[in-house]
Amino acid sequence: MLPKLILTDIDGVWTDGGMYYDAGNVELKKFNTYDSAGVLFAHNLHIPVGIITGENTQIVQRRADKLKVDYCYLGVKDKLSVVKNLCKELSITLAQVAYIGDDLNDMDVLSKVGFAGVPVSAPEYVKQLANVPLSKKGGEGVFREFVEVIIGEERLCEIINKTFLIEQ
Repeated sequence: MLPKLILTDIDGVWTDGGMYYDAGNVELKKFNTYDSAGVLFAHNLHIPVGIITGENTQIVQRRADKLKVDYCYLGVKDKLSVVKNLCKELSITLAQVAYIGDDLNDMDVLSKVGFAGVPVSAPEYVKQLANVPLSKKGGEGVFREFVEVIIGEERLCEIINKTFLIEQ
């Protein structure tokens, strides 16, 4: 069974959790480009992707826009409420949702969804909520790994062969 919606946190998942500040008013985040393929794979299967983050920064919005992420919620304090509202809007259940997160503010969602992923760099008490095995740390392409694991190797190969390989 495939999820009907794939959701993700950002800091500690798409990034290594580090934040870069200069002496002025500039904040930077480093994203791993491998994660963009996770969005492509999901979209190829007509599965919407959403970002839910406690951070309120246009850096995340810019990344979401570039990758054509379907939903982007910034500055969220209660992630589970956002997920429940999305489920209602899409007429799906929490069991049909895949979510990857890495820290305290993700635990409530991770404990309620059907597919729960956690980077290996997360604290043990968060990792205990995962039911999708992952081997990568946040910022190392773990979102892509999460999507690849939940869609399965056979579907992944079909997508790659159909979409990305050109017959000679």
